[in-house]
Amino acid sequence: MNTLSNAARKPLFPRGPGLGLEYLLFVILSIGLMVADSRGERFRPIREWASVALRPLLWVTSLPHATVQLGQHLDSREHLLAENRELKNRQLELAGRLQRMAALEAENQRIRELLSAASSLQSRVLIAEVLAVSGNAYRHQVLLGKGERDGVYRGQAVVDADGIMGQVIAVNPTTAIALLITDPEHGIPVQVTRTGLQTVALGRGDGQTLSLPYLPGNADVKVGDLLTSSGLGGRFPPGYPVGKVTQLRHPAGENFMEAIAMPAAQLGRGGQALLVWNDQPGATLDASAVAALMAPPPADAARRKPLPGKRVPPAAPERRP
Repeated sequence: MNTLSNAARKPLFPRGPGLGLEYLLFVILSIGLMVADSRGERFRPIREWASVALRPLLWVTSLPHATVQLGQHLDSREHLLAENRELKNRQLELAGRLQRMAALEAENQRIRELLSAASSLQSRVLIAEVLAVSGNAYRHQVLLGKGERDGVYRGQAVVDADGIMGQVIAVNPTTAIALLITDPEHGIPVQVTRTGLQTVALGRGDGQTLSLPYLPGNADVKVGDLLTSSGLGGRFPPGYPVGKVTQLRHPAGENFMEAIAMPAAQLGRGGQALLVWNDQPGATLDASAVAALMAPPPADAARRKPLPGKRVPPAAPERRP
């Protein structure tokens, strides 16, 4: 049954001694080819032809590696895009926190200034938050976050770290309304610190300046003079800054002058105010009444003089009901 010859039964890879001799021959042949190729240009055409012939094979063998690199590139791009979005969101969050921290730092600085100003006052004080500022151009008022439950009363002085702001005119259970010194219905007794001249500062209604009307024409008032509260009436703490004179006006044909002052307080620009207690609050100064009191006498009354040898009868006393 076995028809195969002995030659056909010979294995393809016969077992026997190792391939040392064949390996040595191939090594010698390879070294010889390399030496011959390095010393001459005879094998250059063969090398170029082999390079062109094997290029498709090299491209096919490089496909798996290129595919892996492309997948890694796409994965890296998606990862970078996701990381970029996350970093942008983080940046926005940190920017918001930074702005909040800046606002808190500014508010903390104002509170420290208020506390520093409170230490110079010999009275009970309370920090109140400014909740709102009146939008009416003719009424300069602010809404404070303290009210009757906190002991706030009508006529209470309101100051900040730089100067006097105004006084409370209305009190609610949890809030209070303060009239600013720039309101045309507000007046405050002041004195010029350089000379001690006492007068009254009235609001001009522009939200930025005060008026010292009907000063004597020869009054010793200069631009740059500091105005402080005189304490008359017992409403405002004495010696606290009110403003600084910025302009002097001399009406033509009049014997008096008017001084314009800039308020020292940061009106409408701060988030907190300081309420000052006074054991004996004085009466509220009405600007119209002050103006009428300080107005110069009429021109005809100033020209009335008694004739020589004539005695002017005294005026009849006013009857009071």
